[in-house]
Amino acid sequence: MKIQGSIALVTGANRGLGLAFAQALLARGANKVYAAARDPKTITLDGVVPLKLDVTNADDIAAAARAAGDVNLVINNAGIALAPALLDADGEDALRRQLETNLFGPLAISRAFAPALAANGGGALVNMLSALSWLSLPTTGAYSVSKSAAWALTNGLRHELRAQGTHVVGLHAAFIDTEMAAHVSAPKTSAADVARIALDGVEAGQEEILIDEVTRQVKGSLSTAKPAYLGA
Repeated sequence: MKIQGSIALVTGANRGLGLAFAQALLARGANKVYAAARDPKTITLDGVVPLKLDVTNADDIAAAARAAGDVNLVINNAGIALAPALLDADGEDALRRQLETNLFGPLAISRAFAPALAANGGGALVNMLSALSWLSLPTTGAYSVSKSAAWALTNGLRHELRAQGTHVVGLHAAFIDTEMAAHVSAPKTSAADVARIALDGVEAGQEEILIDEVTRQVKGSLSTAKPAYLGA
């Protein structure tokens, strides 16, 4: 699909990568960009339509689907990363919270907006995933579980939405230079570059977009004798 002339919804659009997506969409000539956040007052970007949307809140999702029924591009960007390890005392709670946002949130948004996408020609659905969909680091156990599940969700949605002509995209990246990765000293890709590469991929009809070399190496290792997920 073409970004120019599109009508897009971006979740978690008040900062970081979501804000970069909204900016890139406007720059490429999208006709309308719904910028969604739990608190629409935090949306300060000129030219977008602020939308109240907590992806874990069923009432918010239903209201957003009614308000933005003209969309043909949905970007499931909203996500959280919590520190507790899987076996910590609060590890199960942290995992459940991340699954609610990173897995069930995109599922609920996809279900709510699938009819609008179908009515508006099929369009595209983009899920923000991670290189951590395919491996777990010592500090990312629960987050990796949520992103691995979200990858499987994306693959399932691709099958289910193909008949209505919706292009489903899995977007994977390693560290992105946003607040979420502020504590990380490793190389990071700018949010603007992630948004640019992602939208290029959507326009090119790619179904899985690997943003950076680290992500490509992790994905490529899966078919080798020493896949990245077995590393110490």
